[in-house]
Amino acid sequence: MSSEEMLDDGRARLPSGQFLTTRFPVLTYGSTPVVELDGWSFNVSGHGLAEPIEWTMEEFLTLGKHETTRDFHCVTTWSRYDNAWRGVPIEAVWAQINPHLTEEVGAVMLHCTCGYTTNLLIEDFLASDNLFATHHDGEPLTPDHGGPLRFVCHHLYAWKSAKWIDGIELLDMDARGFWERNGYHKRGDPWGEERYAYQE
Repeated sequence: MSSEEMLDDGRARLPSGQFLTTRFPVLTYGSTPVVELDGWSFNVSGHGLAEPIEWTMEEFLTLGKHETTRDFHCVTTWSRYDNAWRGVPIEAVWAQINPHLTEEVGAVMLHCTCGYTTNLLIEDFLASDNLFATHHDGEPLTPDHGGPLRFVCHHLYAWKSAKWIDGIELLDMDARGFWERNGYHKRGDPWGEERYAYQE
């Protein structure tokens, strides 16, 4: 794997301060939850939504299908090229939410089974090729890597790709999730090395 490749927009494929690995390290704050699908639901609530939306896993997976291969960058400085993801595309999920909005949404807070949260500006959340992944490199996501469902945001540091996701809270303006309240950057752009809050 070359560390000197360039992206189509002229940026280095490997962001500054990152090193390449073929491994897929497991980094989790706290213990890995066991997500039982019996009674599990995916919930959308918050700003501008006429009423909450709820899906079972079976219903959620019928919203759409998407496969993509993208690089993945962790704030702890490792990067892994060419990750093959499969799941439900962000466009399909948003197509179910958008018609029910009565006000403009500025950001979202992602909620997870373990209580973890992370925020994204709406434009980052809706970026093309983002998805709610069920598979990685052809295999179902293991619990350590966020299975059964993980949001994947390719262009931001990996802590924004929330594991065990089960909800979206719509916000009128950006806020801070778990790591953002504990010293990490509010946005997390790898090419800007937006690692810590003091860099904002």
